[in-house]
Amino acid sequence: MTAVLVLVTFAVFLTIDYFRSRKPAVQPAIAPEPKPLPVPNPGPALVGGFEVRNNLRYHPGHAWALGESPSLVRVGLDDFAARLLGSVSALSLPRRGQWIRQGQQLATVAKGGGKATLVSPIEGEVRDVNEAVLADPALLCRDPYGEGWLITVHAPDAKTNFRNLLRGNLARKWMELDAGRLRWQMSAAAPSVAQDGGVAIENIGDAFPAGEWEKLAREFFLT
Repeated sequence: MTAVLVLVTFAVFLTIDYFRSRKPAVQPAIAPEPKPLPVPNPGPALVGGFEVRNNLRYHPGHAWALGESPSLVRVGLDDFAARLLGSVSALSLPRRGQWIRQGQQLATVAKGGGKATLVSPIEGEVRDVNEAVLADPALLCRDPYGEGWLITVHAPDAKTNFRNLLRGNLARKWMELDAGRLRWQMSAAAPSVAQDGGVAIENIGDAFPAGEWEKLAREFFLT
């Protein structure tokens, strides 16, 4: 009788163990891998008193290019050029359909009795011209990165052209060098308007006689 009781008890234990083994095992909790934090995109940098935007590519002649599609590029002048030009009385731009070349003439501006030529940062066919800036040339210097843009260009070889332009740290270093050169020339020719930090003064060109201003424009616009 005792043996039967032991067998029955053993069978009960086996049955309980069988049903327990069929329950899904509790999996240890695994914390999900943390997602990488987004890399912050710094805003525009102020270099030597002039604004340098991180989303633009710069030609050493102080024009900028912004890729709006693989082959469509918007073009304008940078903050340095806008302040060096100062007050502009007239502006000429290429016609729609005209082919322009990188590093060659893009526009001509007039102020007082002087003129300056500006170069293109990109090569291609002019698609659109900013009529607003033609009607109000002062817009070019008032808002060079916004409403003062110049043209849009269909640039089939934009990717190659972009390799010849400056951006990021290279653009900031270049701007710092040009800002230093300009400050040195201002301190020699027009010490009353030289600035020693912060935002550069507006209408820098207005502080120079026409001949001196044209010389500066040729030097910094690479014309």
